[in-house]
Amino acid sequence: MAGKVENGAGRVVVADALDPSAVALLRQSFEVVDVSKEPAKLGDAIGTARGLIVRSRTQVDNALFEKAPRLEVVGRAGVGVDNIDVLAAHRKGVIVVNAPGAAAASVAELTVGLLIAVARDFDQHIPSLKQGRWTKGTNGFELQGRMAGIVGYGRIGREVGKRFRALGMGVQAYDPYVQRTDDGTALVSFDQLLASSDVVSVHAALAGSGEHLFAAETFGKMRKGAVLLNVARGKFVNEGDLLAAIDSGQLYGAGLDVFEDEPPKNQKLLQHPHVVAVPHIGASTREAQERAGRTVVEDVVRVLRGESPEFPVHV
Repeated sequence: MAGKVENGAGRVVVADALDPSAVALLRQSFEVVDVSKEPAKLGDAIGTARGLIVRSRTQVDNALFEKAPRLEVVGRAGVGVDNIDVLAAHRKGVIVVNAPGAAAASVAELTVGLLIAVARDFDQHIPSLKQGRWTKGTNGFELQGRMAGIVGYGRIGREVGKRFRALGMGVQAYDPYVQRTDDGTALVSFDQLLASSDVVSVHAALAGSGEHLFAAETFGKMRKGAVLLNVARGKFVNEGDLLAAIDSGQLYGAGLDVFEDEPPKNQKLLQHPHVVAVPHIGASTREAQERAGRTVVEDVVRVLRGESPEFPVHV
């Protein structure tokens, strides 16, 4: 990728904030138009673009494709492609690429952090101490010896499993697309996982009937006093039903990085003493953003050079 490609080789539009090192790498090969700070200019900039790079903010739909007749590739600097109409892209002959492993370690570390915070009631103790109160007593529970159930055993799910085992937890998983594991993790049915897990951690892609996979009926099948962790997609969880399950004692609490609406609207859930919530920061470490940017830029350049991408997204 070294060397400046001659003028006219093509334009790539960067619609959302991208790591500076990735932008610099892209500039070695193409004219780069960065509208990340002026999203209203995307419609004009995309008209002659061969490539488009987004994160989660920009919606890439059929209307946008209609404005981009020369578009050949869309790169998502991250894992999920919920904001990209992949089917419409394929109909237009546009290749979609992403960076599926870039944030795996960061998301897994946040997952463990949320679990420890819920189990040890950090959301109550930290603000109490900051306000000058010294409140002690018997609080929370140990994770050692508990069973963790992971929903979605892809790259991130496996990284989470490694860290749970390091805490002395048992690990089982549900994933209809995984036939076997190479780390000793038992694959079980969804209902088995719900009934036998002290912690249920969601790391699946949102597809098909995934919306509100966790609602009143699901919570009723979970082990009493269990913890739910969601660092995947907010629409997996019916937040009203989750709050009711925690209030009733069916669930102990929840750790959330994603929400049905972002920014979230359910303030009662956010303020619950057994809920630890952060603003969708799972992939927001410096390292993850650098990896995501470089991975997606390298694939965009491959496509525009007529080569096969390493991480294509299929319909």
